[in-house]
Amino acid sequence: MLILAKAAMAMMLGFILAIASGLVFIPLLKKFHIGQNVSREINKRHLVKEGTPTMGGIIFIFPVILSLILLYINKSIELSYNLGILIFVFLAYAVLGGVDDFLKVKFKNNAGLSIVTKFLIQMIIALIFFYFFMISGGSSTLQFTALNLVIPLGWMFGIFILFLLVGTTNAVNITDGLDGLATGLSAIAFLAYGIISWNCGWLEGYQEIAIFCFLTVGALLGFLVYNSHPAHVFMGDLGSLSLGGALATIAILTRHELSLAIIGGVFVIETLSSFIQIIGIRKFNHKVFLKAPLHHHFEELKWSESDIVKLFYVVGLLLAMAAITYGVWL
Repeated sequence: MLILAKAAMAMMLGFILAIASGLVFIPLLKKFHIGQNVSREINKRHLVKEGTPTMGGIIFIFPVILSLILLYINKSIELSYNLGILIFVFLAYAVLGGVDDFLKVKFKNNAGLSIVTKFLIQMIIALIFFYFFMISGGSSTLQFTALNLVIPLGWMFGIFILFLLVGTTNAVNITDGLDGLATGLSAIAFLAYGIISWNCGWLEGYQEIAIFCFLTVGALLGFLVYNSHPAHVFMGDLGSLSLGGALATIAILTRHELSLAIIGGVFVIETLSSFIQIIGIRKFNHKVFLKAPLHHHFEELKWSESDIVKLFYVVGLLLAMAAITYGVWL
């Protein structure tokens, strides 16, 4: 029961602080004209969102960090090595995304950082994470527990981590195309990893990592109050990159790397739809989807934005429950 109480407390704390943060930060974003530039290439319904405040990821990032500080001061949590790694990745990707958002707003376009620059910085963050992960005694093996199979990767594990971190951050970013979509799916994913983390008693700081997850769930639900359709603020790259980086980090630390493909199944599907579309156009001069990523395909089929988001939520929740069942129970 204590675990449930701590989880409920963390979600409540994250939620309340996110609601309060929204009341402070949204007016500030409006005051400094930090608004979204909407691409003319997507569905015309999105043109009404032009100028909506962006960089709203601060509304859930700030509460999570503030909550951890308050809990540490209150001696409710301990600052473990693994929690330190997680916070570093969370904030490092937030800074990267924030710089990208700032450049987009400053030059009033959607260019931001170049793809090469963004990838290089993402790679540097991943390499720093890999270094600290390995010197802490992290294993460079990949486990398929369903098949009772352990594969030693050695230095290749660094490439795997790079792929996982960069892939997940960009997958969440790609999914952030409809009001509340990436927010709700991320909340579901963090809830799943919170439950999984609390089952990893062998991991140093496993309770703190679980509390981080539950704080993030609460903060995302608070942010969803402002981000659900019609959105009053967008998370921007500042939010999406930080969420993706944190999810990948937790998956690696808890040694549930492969479950990320299930828990974040909708993110994977969204990303694959974009890749398939690019290949179809460049190699075969043919569109597979009316528009990519997949949520825009449904928009072109005249689905309402809210119906698309609800469908994706249901799929995300079912996948997360399946991963929890396997990762914790079976």
